[in-house]
Amino acid sequence: MIIRQAFFEGSIHAGRERAFKSYVAEKLIPMWLAFPGVKEVRVLYNVERDEGAPDYPMVLSTMYDSRDALAVALASQVRHESREMTKGLLEMFTGRVHHHVLDLAHDLSDLS
Repeated sequence: MIIRQAFFEGSIHAGRERAFKSYVAEKLIPMWLAFPGVKEVRVLYNVERDEGAPDYPMVLSTMYDSRDALAVALASQVRHESREMTKGLLEMFTGRVHHHVLDLAHDLSDLS
């Protein structure tokens, strides 16, 4: 499995936290769930972090069967539409967004 994560490094504008989360839930999650080949979509909101650690108020995590499946999703029309829609989210955010692609080496849920 391949995991692609988007790290929102920075801060949500003060007083906009609820609007930020509503925008994600109402406008972006339906689009992310429509990416071709996506197996899982998770949106994670920061609760706490270590002293001195960078601030990631949100992390988007999506899962695909393979790098080829990810490539199809990234080339899709819905992905391009979601990038346009994300511009509205970024109006409530100061910082940068960076992406990481990871290989899920083991699913530890089968070890119990």
